[in-house]
Amino acid sequence: MTLPEKPETAAGQGSAGKDTADQQTAYQPTSDQPRSEQPTADQPTVAQLAEGYAAKAGLHRSSNGNIDVLKSAGGIQGIAESILPGLVFLVAFTITRELTLALILALAVAAVFTLTRLVQRKPLTQALAGIAGVGLSAWLANSTGKAEDFYVLGFFTNAAYIVGMAISIAVRWPFAGLIFGFIRNEGLDWRKNPARVKAYQIGTWVIIAVLALRLLVQVPLYFMGDAGFAALATTRLLMGAPLYILGIWVAWLLTRPAPADKTS
Repeated sequence: MTLPEKPETAAGQGSAGKDTADQQTAYQPTSDQPRSEQPTADQPTVAQLAEGYAAKAGLHRSSNGNIDVLKSAGGIQGIAESILPGLVFLVAFTITRELTLALILALAVAAVFTLTRLVQRKPLTQALAGIAGVGLSAWLANSTGKAEDFYVLGFFTNAAYIVGMAISIAVRWPFAGLIFGFIRNEGLDWRKNPARVKAYQIGTWVIIAVLALRLLVQVPLYFMGDAGFAALATTRLLMGAPLYILGIWVAWLLTRPAPADKTS
């Protein structure tokens, strides 16, 4: 979903909030939302964890202050890494009906992306996560002899993220706040403002809705067996990176802070 590493796919690489121009346009807290002058005993640990998670999520801002969803998804290469192994598996199995061959080809594509990142001297986190996911999915499908089991891992990953994000809302540490707060230069100060907490809770529900929609559409197709394989594989591709990008964009828009009052 890659989001953090996304539940089905991995998000792009990079550090959030490092561009100086972006920092100048970043959100500044209002007068009723002061920044902490002295952190409490437990704040440094929480803040460092949240900031590190936001950076690892690979989210980026454009020069106009909006989130750069394409770059945040890893750019063209990152999207290709998340889509092509599954696409190759679908095409190969549909044409040949040879499960082993289709699995080998999907693994080969994932391996090529990993080697490409090595040659480019780029961070390997996304590529290694991708080949590990494809490898485990291939092992499951090969063990059962059912092509549709190639997609089982994604169901459990989505479910785990849904549970984790729902818990983050319940304890008032919404997931969207953790990944967007540092990009907007809010740090963790948004937690002092009930309106900001509520906004980030809504944004987190949007991301949960994306993950839940995947399960609602794909799980019934999985239980159709071979008859539902083509539809399952196709919806898995369409509801992967494209739907993730849309969900992140909508969550970003819904959680925008209100403009500061400039009246003197």
